[in-house]
Amino acid sequence: MAPRIALALAIHNHQPVGNFGWVFAEVYEQAYEPMVAALERHPHVRLSLHYSGPLLEWLRAERPAFIDRLADLVARGQVEIMGGGYYEPVLASLPERDRIGQARRMADELETLFGRRPAGAWLAERVWEPDLPTSLVAAGYDWTILDDAHFRAAAIGEDDLWGPYTTDDQGQRLRVFGTEQGLRYRIPFRDEDEVIDYLRQHASEDGERIGMMGDDGEKFGAWPTTWEHCWGARGWVDRFFEALEANADWLTTTTPTAWLAAHPPIGRVYVPTGSYAEMGQWALPPDESREFAAVLHDAQAEGRPEARWLRGASWRNFQVRYREINDLHKQMLRTSDKVAAMPEGPARALATDHLYQGQSNDCYWHGLFGGIYIGHMRLATYEHLIAAEDLADAAAADLHAFETRDLDLDGLDDVRLATPGQVVSIDLAEGAGIGGWDIRPVRHALCAVMRRRPEAYHQTLRDRDAATIEAASDASGRPASIHERLAMKEAGLASRLHYDAYERRSGLVRFLTPAANADTWASAEAVELGDAVDGVFEIAELGLDRLVATRLGSVTTPAGPATVAVTKEIVLGGDRRGPTLALTVTIANRSAIGIEAMLGLEWTLMLLGGGANPAAWWEVDGKRGPHDAPGAAIRVTRLAQGNDTVGITVITDVAGPATAWWAPVDTVSNSEGGFERVYQGAGLLLSWPLSLTPGNTWTATVTQTVATDSDRAETANPS
Repeated sequence: MAPRIALALAIHNHQPVGNFGWVFAEVYEQAYEPMVAALERHPHVRLSLHYSGPLLEWLRAERPAFIDRLADLVARGQVEIMGGGYYEPVLASLPERDRIGQARRMADELETLFGRRPAGAWLAERVWEPDLPTSLVAAGYDWTILDDAHFRAAAIGEDDLWGPYTTDDQGQRLRVFGTEQGLRYRIPFRDEDEVIDYLRQHASEDGERIGMMGDDGEKFGAWPTTWEHCWGARGWVDRFFEALEANADWLTTTTPTAWLAAHPPIGRVYVPTGSYAEMGQWALPPDESREFAAVLHDAQAEGRPEARWLRGASWRNFQVRYREINDLHKQMLRTSDKVAAMPEGPARALATDHLYQGQSNDCYWHGLFGGIYIGHMRLATYEHLIAAEDLADAAAADLHAFETRDLDLDGLDDVRLATPGQVVSIDLAEGAGIGGWDIRPVRHALCAVMRRRPEAYHQTLRDRDAATIEAASDASGRPASIHERLAMKEAGLASRLHYDAYERRSGLVRFLTPAANADTWASAEAVELGDAVDGVFEIAELGLDRLVATRLGSVTTPAGPATVAVTKEIVLGGDRRGPTLALTVTIANRSAIGIEAMLGLEWTLMLLGGGANPAAWWEVDGKRGPHDAPGAAIRVTRLAQGNDTVGITVITDVAGPATAWWAPVDTVSNSEGGFERVYQGAGLLLSWPLSLTPGNTWTATVTQTVATDSDRAETANPS
């Protein structure tokens, strides 16, 4: 008998929580609908499809006929629908109850839509930890798909990847397939004949081999330059499906569940923590990421055997690399505990749905795609966590509270102040800065701002001329993988690389040189003379709605360091629809040296003002301007900023005229479309000339009053 082989194609389709509706519609037309239409044209091609919960919900609401077409494909056995976590979380990052809850919810929804419970689970970003079999089996799943890198880490050879393995945890058995790299890199980027030849080379006399290719559905038309290749003039998908049909005598398309019903696993494997190779690289610090990429590239190019053992960092290391991701993750965990403590009923069901949406993986990491840098999706993630916490706190009659607690799990206590209208989190160890300021009625995280920090790909910008033309295709005209492309969305991005020396919290105390100006401050080049901006503060007083924190620090002067006592008093007030936050800062010169400096109080707030969004604005001296535009004014006693779509206005009152500088906090990040400048929020510095003789003190008070257009809980809470 001639050599035979089977092919299992598993296509993962996903849109993040909070993504724009027009993106869903565009990718549907470019990739999702064409693939189903191709399957309808080629009824003998079998494969697996996965649609994440956010995408399923959009399809049901906006393209219900598409769901009916999918159901027909499932009913005739051509398509197997895969499950997983409903809102596409990284399961390993969740409490066990939420792992199982998300996975069961997906199974329930798929059974309702298609009449069958899924046997296979798609793992978001293929992030694996060895205890996942217990969670997946408890949720009713039998198999999943891992990366070939996982199997290399488990000492499985390249030729032994052509079949499923068993693994287990705490007595629970799960079967695992590996998505084979040769197939993944060829489909759809190489000629269809090359893919067929590759499969023929790996066929066996007994026909017991199966090639698994599990990858993103968006690469079939939605990634840059791929639509023309897959569906346009080149028509790659139809030609590939025709080639599969033409070679059906030795090349069978199947689904994982069908294969497992007729074929035993080929061995046992215990896979260490990991993801795909690029994810491990992205999770490393920038310098190490570049070194790792170079070493791995050289080892692969030279065919050295050690290439198979080279791996980067764990996915969890993103919580080390980015304070913002860690804050988000720990807020999610705290919210999960609160929701779990709620009594059964409609309020808990609603809070659970918000919690699950707040666990969507996309803003918990950053690599080729924007991830945590995508502001509107970051705010959408926070929106759902704020809504869930609001419901849980209301159920527990705990909307008004204060506590010291290690909020970010770094081993040091933080402070949380809560009222019915706001939740404020203060990191005592880093300038007593306000890292979280959640406005409950509009579910908006005012302090969800990204710090400007080095990224490994920034060196690429420095090495390339701004006029570089992207590599959209290779010499044959085939589209380049997004891992190989270089594109820039605007010229001169390298000159916009600025890095903050501290985390972008609010209510920070700055001692700047008198020579500082608006430009040097905005570009993070102003010289800092003091250590209060990110130094350790201690609690002097703490009670309902009030924190007093102090630090004995120093300020650099021409005569040497001057000792200063810095006191910060934070007082919350107002009501649910109009919360207030007042900050009073007192500086006492405890040295024998006079101090000459510019004393600044710095706030950085996120109001979704990117792209000159007309809904987001500054208002100074009665004049409005875009929230992503810089500006300056003198003798300011009041200014305002807001977002009309969110329905929020923040009015800043200053007790004593101040100089005001404001500017956007723009990062330069990488995405599937290329390098781009991204608004992350806007900074405001209120400053005064400080001339402080020995023994004297200086005081300033800034009061922030928040006005909200609505209370979303009024309509969201069940009766």
